[in-house]
Amino acid sequence: MTPKMMMTASMLALGLGAGAVHAQDDPVKIGMAAYGLNAEFMQLWSAAGEKHPAVQSGMVELTVFDGRYDALVQQDQFETMITQGYDAIVFAPMDVEAGATAVQLAVEAGIPVVGSNARVNSDQLTSYVGSDDVEAGYLEAKAVLDKMNCEGDVVIIEGPIGQSGEIQRGEGNEKALAECPDVEILERQTANWSRAEAQSLMENWLTSHGNDIRGVIAQNDEMALGAIEAIRAAGMDVDNFAIAGVDGVTDALNAVKEGRMDSILQDGEAQALGAIDVAIKAVRPDYEPMSDIWKQYPDMPWNGGADSEYNVPWTPVTAENVDALLAARQ
Repeated sequence: MTPKMMMTASMLALGLGAGAVHAQDDPVKIGMAAYGLNAEFMQLWSAAGEKHPAVQSGMVELTVFDGRYDALVQQDQFETMITQGYDAIVFAPMDVEAGATAVQLAVEAGIPVVGSNARVNSDQLTSYVGSDDVEAGYLEAKAVLDKMNCEGDVVIIEGPIGQSGEIQRGEGNEKALAECPDVEILERQTANWSRAEAQSLMENWLTSHGNDIRGVIAQNDEMALGAIEAIRAAGMDVDNFAIAGVDGVTDALNAVKEGRMDSILQDGEAQALGAIDVAIKAVRPDYEPMSDIWKQYPDMPWNGGADSEYNVPWTPVTAENVDALLAARQ
């Protein structure tokens, strides 16, 4: 037994595990473990959790943890939640492999863990509420390639290496690129979901490849927006590039409206609300969902909160729906 496992066993022996202390009339104590809160998408995800009807009513006591884009920080936060007797954890992991250790620690302490937004390689999750990143990677790459008529060369700006979004969106990117065998990938590198890092990468690539770059496949919107800033800073015309990202953050919605890029909306609000519903159900078996997402997405039925996976659909951002999507952010 590892020292961390011994620590968890000691907590259980002392009655510190969640199942040992929770009473039916007490608020359900849930931790939302975000991989990082520097960028808008995870801010929207966590803010949605704080607006869940069960949180607003006092049924749930919710704490949001900023993982600071570091799997070790997230593991330390899990250990804190175990020590403090949390009842359930909603987990958006930084690393698909490293996050499994944190899940194991919590489950062995009697705390159910519901995955949300990003995947972890663990069979100990109570459930997963997120979206199909392979599909997103395909849709964004196809949007770029269609604008290019499958002619010319592209660069790919990847997410953090080892996170499920990077892995699965990369699979989707490759699937779309296979349909355009004459398109060459000039460069591919991570910018860690960061607009600033993507801008720096794109500046270097424009210096190296200039007008040879026709398309930019960015695995999230922040990085697509960074690429746009680099193109502008170089005095080049954004209209000469096909650019796409994923998430539907506010700046990207505005960029779509202005015709500068394509984006696919990831409904982080639905992911967060659904994950909290499932987490409450794991603690209180008689709970019925209080969020509206199960009506919003009838093709994703509640099924008693017992499904191992809930797949929130993607929404391609278009000229027809972008104003409504922006209005919803007000």
